Amino acid sequence: MDTDSAHYDAVVIGSGQGGNPLAIALAKAGWKTAVVEREHVGGTCINVGCTPTKTMVASARVAYQARRASAYGVDTGPVGVDMAAVRDRKREIVQSWRASGENHLRSAGVELLRGEASFSGPQSVQVRTPSTDGPDAIRSLTARHIFIDVGASPAVPDLPGLDGVAYLDSTTVMELDVVPEHLLVLGGGYVGVEFGQMFRRFGSEVTMVQRGEALLAREDLDVAEAVATILREDGVRIVLEARAVQVEAGPDGWVTLTLESAEGRSVVRGSHLLVATGRVPNSDGLNLAAAGVETDEHGFITVNERLETGAPGIYALGDVKGGPAFTHISYDDFRILRANLLEGGSVSTVDRVVPYVVFMDPQLGRVGLSESEARRRGLEVRVARMPMNWVARALEVGESRGMMKAVVDAESDRIVGAAVLGIEGGEIMALLQMAMMGGVTAAALREAVFAHPTLAEALNNLFGSWVE
Repeated sequence: MDTDSAHYDAVVIGSGQGGNPLAIALAKAGWKTAVVEREHVGGTCINVGCTPTKTMVASARVAYQARRASAYGVDTGPVGVDMAAVRDRKREIVQSWRASGENHLRSAGVELLRGEASFSGPQSVQVRTPSTDGPDAIRSLTARHIFIDVGASPAVPDLPGLDGVAYLDSTTVMELDVVPEHLLVLGGGYVGVEFGQMFRRFGSEVTMVQRGEALLAREDLDVAEAVATILREDGVRIVLEARAVQVEAGPDGWVTLTLESAEGRSVVRGSHLLVATGRVPNSDGLNLAAAGVETDEHGFITVNERLETGAPGIYALGDVKGGPAFTHISYDDFRILRANLLEGGSVSTVDRVVPYVVFMDPQLGRVGLSESEARRRGLEVRVARMPMNWVARALEVGESRGMMKAVVDAESDRIVGAAVLGIEGGEIMALLQMAMMGGVTAAALREAVFAHPTLAEALNNLFGSWVE
């Protein structure tokens, strides 16, 4: 076992979308900085999250549009999907981003260390690098500041029989080189929704199983029902309020999933099973107790509003600290730490507005409070709601499914939240987010002069469509 040691101003454990820019900023500020990464630079987003999934969503959309080309007066003939080519396109884009991330780190003077990190004391970390031809190499690192950015991984539910089935998760499903004949999707969150629709468009039969009363549990029921309507129109079968109690593989290789609901037990069968039941933090191998870093009951690292753990000089950012698991939140965590550590600021996560997009097609863009959240808080609100088939631009391009919804403070007329399920829903949501940031009222948007025909001009009519 080879051991050496080194001291740094900062050590970043994990090279995610918060940790990488933080390391670069610290190094450029003159801090001696190291990043420890056990697998791939770029974290979840680049390697197994945003970049690969949205690349494959784009391929699925092309297949979908090609099949409905006749609706536009265009004859394309039969449409086929080469799953291996879809996968290879995804891999190429991921590798490009991964290599770019490594180059940015090195050009900034960050030392990139490969291996598994674990704490050996309050301000010390050991990095174990496996060796194929001898003992593992171990480096002992000490640092004034240590940042934990190790992310999260797909959760494995406690489901009898699962360990005997070759199931897929959100990472392995993207490595398929054939289109599944019938994909079972266990879970109705944004991962399940995106992959369920994607593989239906690739040509699979798809059955989604959701334990709750609706898909996308954090959404208002009317929005969730609109999402389900679109998926059903695309041919996805959705089973709601059903709990999986057993899974087994048959002699033909197909998977049988036993469900329990108010109506009793039933079974669904598929050629492949995708488990999309949430994510768990990658904190269990860090030996956090040695550093005095605490976690909650689920393993997420506990931090305050400045991203400080209970151990002096140790911080956590990104998915490992819990809360919204989005790349833009990780990046904002970086901005908070940069401001406080390098710029003399006092920035926190308090009242941070969290936008996000479910990249189904059409997109669901969300920001701020939902109607149900606002009412639970006791706010007096007005709700504006309008179907996308009232939007001229959506009709012109043949993409008129979905709805727009905004929640407005009744007294100030300011927008406190919005959901846009429609063509470029994420981009329209961003317009409403900017209005929220600038304190622009619903009345001002109703009377604004937007170019015609654009999607943005739908805001004129949205804020004249109040739900009584």
